[in-house]
Amino acid sequence: MWKLIISSLYLILPAYLGNMAPIIAGKLKLPFGTPISTKHFGIHKTYRGFYSGYFGALGCLLGQLFLQKNGYFNEYVILDYQNINLFLYDFVFGIGALTGDLIKSYFKRKIGKKEGDCWFPADQIDLILGASLFLAPFGVMTWENFITIIILTPLLHFLTNVSAYFLGIKKVWW
Repeated sequence: MWKLIISSLYLILPAYLGNMAPIIAGKLKLPFGTPISTKHFGIHKTYRGFYSGYFGALGCLLGQLFLQKNGYFNEYVILDYQNINLFLYDFVFGIGALTGDLIKSYFKRKIGKKEGDCWFPADQIDLILGASLFLAPFGVMTWENFITIIILTPLLHFLTNVSAYFLGIKKVWW
């Protein structure tokens, strides 16, 4: 059971980091913070978010490649990082996660939810659904991995948001 949990989380880690990167990029005031469409997605979905998400996932994949080459965590590796196109998987995880978040934001606006309002569980699993959908054609993720990630992500999302709130990175705890 622990191997399934660790390997599942290790697999989806680039999507997690790709999803967190826009928050850090915003705090650093990196360029292109222009909203993609305020009407459809709100003011927090920006071009900066997409490129920072891409680079956040890439940094994670490069770290995972380094760890695999040096023999760390190999019993938990699902992807062979030495034999994949890192830039393709970077797109899959980084842009996939952010696309899931963007689509969720679109529907959040359509049902009348205000920006920043909590929408459980959509706010917690949007990135997983997006990244999983982009990953599906490659046949990498099993149903067991997917279910494990879907169950654990809301808890991890909550803990990350609470930590970011107490560190002053986020204005709300959710």
